[in-house]
Amino acid sequence: MSTEFDPDSFPTGISEQLEPLVVRVLAGNPSPYTYTGTQTYIVGNGSDRAVIDPGPVIDGHIDAIMAAVGDTKITAIMCTHTHRDHSPAAKPLAARTGAPIIGCAPLVLEDDGPRADESFDKDYNPDRVLSDGETVSGDGWTIEAVATPGHTSNHLCFALQESGALFTGDHVMAWSTSVIVPPDGDMADYMASLQKIYERDDKIYYPAHGKKVEKPRQLVRGMMGHRKQRERQILKLLEGSAAAIPDMVTQMYKGLDPRLKRAAGQSVRAHLIDLQNRGIVGEDGDIWQMST
Repeated sequence: MSTEFDPDSFPTGISEQLEPLVVRVLAGNPSPYTYTGTQTYIVGNGSDRAVIDPGPVIDGHIDAIMAAVGDTKITAIMCTHTHRDHSPAAKPLAARTGAPIIGCAPLVLEDDGPRADESFDKDYNPDRVLSDGETVSGDGWTIEAVATPGHTSNHLCFALQESGALFTGDHVMAWSTSVIVPPDGDMADYMASLQKIYERDDKIYYPAHGKKVEKPRQLVRGMMGHRKQRERQILKLLEGSAAAIPDMVTQMYKGLDPRLKRAAGQSVRAHLIDLQNRGIVGEDGDIWQMST
């Protein structure tokens, strides 16, 4: 999580060519949780295109996607997951282009997550759901689904086979760690998914928020270490005395922006649930303690 961003340094609605097969268009939804906003990626340089994470329903952003595509045809609208800053524009974009919506499974929960844009897109209705390893192809491009549950249970990354790029959605971001919000967010699944992509040989990551990741394995290794460090912090606190989550957040996140305290509490809760499932800690009401 981070609060440091300058939206003016990242203009919205501009097509940025990142590599021969990949163009990025930034949506105008910056926040402490979305950083500069949701980044939509357009894949292809032949007769058709795939659009990855079309983002929120902002007319200007949808127009910018259409302008970036130009006279070519969109043949796949692909969503990594169904949080409202990622998938809602899929429906109007499909209506304008006739392209199918392909990617993650639908998922609608009553989410008590820490921010409005992390609630789920209730209107997401894919034409095709991809399983791990399934592919979508176009003129000169092939995109493979990589199942990465954890941030959400339906999260997918997308691997561009021709270039070695991995579109990581919210699973891995260079500017921030991913928020894990139970009950759908699962820390054990998240750690397993990090290990899964660490063992891959992708050359570069394009996250939905923040800059590209040019040393992906180094970043993922650091992220796994960070989560293990948080787990050790929790255990050290509980070895001293039983505690409630807000008290743990105060001790673990010194100087945290008050707007981010609820999100930090969700991540602590996700760690605690994982530790509870492993028989290491227990809960008594709102108080957590070491298991006896």
